[in-house]
Amino acid sequence: MAVQLKKQGPLSPHTKRMDDSTPLNICLLTYRGNPTCGGQGVYIKRLSRALRDIGHNVDVISGPPYPHLDDDIGLHRLQSLDLYNPKDLFRLPSFNELRSPINVMEWLSMSSGGFPEPLTFSLRAYNFFRHNGHHHYDIIHDNQCLAYGLFGIRSLGYPLTATIHHPITVDRDLEVEAERKWWRKLKVHRWYSFIPMQKRAARRLSHIITVSEASRTDISREFGISPGKFRVVANGINTDIFHPEPGVAREKNRLMATNSADTPLKGLRYLLEALASIRKTRDVRLTVIGALKEDGPIIRLVKELKLGKCVTFTGRIKDSEFAHYYAKATIAVVPSLYEGFGLPAGEAMACGVPVVSTTGGALPEVVGDAGVLVPPGDAGALERAIIDLLDHPEKREQLGRAGYERVLQNFTWRATALRVAEVYREAINAHRGF
Repeated sequence: MAVQLKKQGPLSPHTKRMDDSTPLNICLLTYRGNPTCGGQGVYIKRLSRALRDIGHNVDVISGPPYPHLDDDIGLHRLQSLDLYNPKDLFRLPSFNELRSPINVMEWLSMSSGGFPEPLTFSLRAYNFFRHNGHHHYDIIHDNQCLAYGLFGIRSLGYPLTATIHHPITVDRDLEVEAERKWWRKLKVHRWYSFIPMQKRAARRLSHIITVSEASRTDISREFGISPGKFRVVANGINTDIFHPEPGVAREKNRLMATNSADTPLKGLRYLLEALASIRKTRDVRLTVIGALKEDGPIIRLVKELKLGKCVTFTGRIKDSEFAHYYAKATIAVVPSLYEGFGLPAGEAMACGVPVVSTTGGALPEVVGDAGVLVPPGDAGALERAIIDLLDHPEKREQLGRAGYERVLQNFTWRATALRVAEVYREAINAHRGF
């Protein structure tokens, strides 16, 4: 469903200053929006709902895979070649599809090892606004696309802001470091060749939303952007999905981790190494929520460490199943080397599960003193922290309660939406010259 807003074009820069009581007409841009594709998809789904709940009109413009939105939130689907669809991966486009210059650009970039989606989505979004001038929005909010088409959208008169969740340079550098062969390192660099474009695009924004102080510091350094352009707005945790289930008995010695991406950034290898060491003295099992690559590095490590009988990978699960998995877990472990925010930690805390987390990126800002923090990339530190909690049930109970209370006090999507709306008004007023 697409909401048709009955106003004519973007507002003139001479329009009066935006005040805090004015409902906003908001457009969220995301080059891929399905919640199962990662944190960006979750962000769009939850933020759009929360903004609508506090009285604003919200549309989402997305490329595939498309988000799952409520009926009162408009969705405009921008078709692409969808070359990374696992059901037809790297497919050959038809002749008719290649009559579009943007499609040709997308296919050639993919064929040469690049990742074209941010750029090609931004160009399609610009064409959408150029040919659909009857759609009025007070603000366009980009979700880490950061591509050249945004310049065209802004030239049409729309105020613009963006969320940068964390510096993507961290992902690139860790993946390059993890590869042993020089030609594989070159392939990683080619995949991340969109980063210079994102840096240039981000530098031209007046207001940037990010989700933690750690992300602000790191993005400012990596992208060469003044810290004064950033507004820190923490993510919320959806307590309708993530909550305690008192009637479910916790299993003994059951660890749990959420690992939606088989990448070095998530640090799962260090948890597996810790698990292999712990199992020399006690029967500990691990449930990993997520799907991994067939014959990828994690699967190979599981075989190498002979953990096949004690590690379970669930694949994708329904939202309604998360709380049940957490309720059965003794401890939730977040082994990430870096997180721009750290949704897995917050979600476990919301379920009342004691958390062992690394200090990578923003995780200390999320966990605070309501969990056990260890250095990233240190299997020995993970092992010691896990054993300590396994041996002290009263400490586990105390941390579980503290984590639950911390989420309720600090990480709600309503609070996120209210603060994001403040940033929108700042950006709108800056665009109008106030």
